[in-house]
Amino acid sequence: MNVFDRLQAYAQLIRFDRPIGTLLLLWPTLWALWIAADGIPDPTVLVVFCLGVFLMRSAGCAINDYADREIDPHVERTRDRPLAAGRISPAEALGVFVVLSLLAFSLLIFLNDVTRWMSVGALLLAASYPFMKRFHHLPQIHLGIAFAWAVPMAYTAQTGAFPDRAGWMLFIAAVLWTTAYDTMYAMADRDEDLQIGVKSTAILFGDADRVIIGLLQAMMLFALYLVGREEGLRWPWYIGLAAAALFSLYQQFLIRQRRPRDCFRAFLNNNYLGMTLFLALVVDMALY
Repeated sequence: MNVFDRLQAYAQLIRFDRPIGTLLLLWPTLWALWIAADGIPDPTVLVVFCLGVFLMRSAGCAINDYADREIDPHVERTRDRPLAAGRISPAEALGVFVVLSLLAFSLLIFLNDVTRWMSVGALLLAASYPFMKRFHHLPQIHLGIAFAWAVPMAYTAQTGAFPDRAGWMLFIAAVLWTTAYDTMYAMADRDEDLQIGVKSTAILFGDADRVIIGLLQAMMLFALYLVGREEGLRWPWYIGLAAAALFSLYQQFLIRQRRPRDCFRAFLNNNYLGMTLFLALVVDMALY
């Protein structure tokens, strides 16, 4: 394999060509930064967190493929990933994870001590998540906590203090949201996961999957409503919440027959939900 092919394989390993995971991690991070900073985040903190989101999501993809190296070749959607297809070795995937994690940690020199300590939890959550599907049926909640961990980190980076009540409510909303959309993602692989023997909330919920996802979506929207009340947000935020509710209903429509392709489309649609809420927040704080 020449240098270009190897670099291309590394890019595919970290899903450089599929930024959806980076975006889904970015949106709650930006929600938290804007709220913690009252609409004007510190430019250095903003840049550090945007770079950190990309690096940690990329590192998470590398360690995920390492953890699933015996599983991915048996799943249609993942069998062409570079590690599963044998284009790179397990040691190379681990090396990519280490290098990207170190790069992410190097960004901490620009942040305060509290945030540096919080970042240890972020790394442990990101590194442990891919292995959870072997031990319990709730890896989606583990991922939710891993993604939502960016919320309290954004508060500590911006303010030097732990989140207030609204900040922790935002953390809960991010956990609920991630659990909901990652369950949609898991629904796309449910039949193959059952054959292989790995666990997920999609398997645990069974025929109640749509109802439980709907409950998670409703609780997420209610938590975000409480954030708005606590922070004194106005009509742009609530228009954004209404749009988010419509996106949630559309996702329910997509997963109604549990077809893998449509479940994956519902998962992808969450990018628009997160982006809409961020834009609503920006408009709200810019106007008031």
